[in-house]
Amino acid sequence: MRALETGRVMLRATNTGMTAIVGADGLVQGALKPFTRAALRGEVRAYAGATPYVRWGNWPVIVIALLLIAFARKPKAVS
Repeated sequence: MRALETGRVMLRATNTGMTAIVGADGLVQGALKPFTRAALRGEVRAYAGATPYVRWGNWPVIVIALLLIAFARKPKAVS
């Protein structure tokens, strides 16, 4: 998901878990089995530009949520 948010290739290396190359489209291009000693080789390219999430982060969602809360009305009691 992080690769999709940023629009960049993600290289993940751990010594006890998943080691993988995740493409900018979110698809796993290569991975090693957990708890194995090995080298994962792949080819990555640099990207230019930024996705909307990288530019604005969570602010649009926060602003919309605050506006919805501000304009929310209490339901009228039925008698």
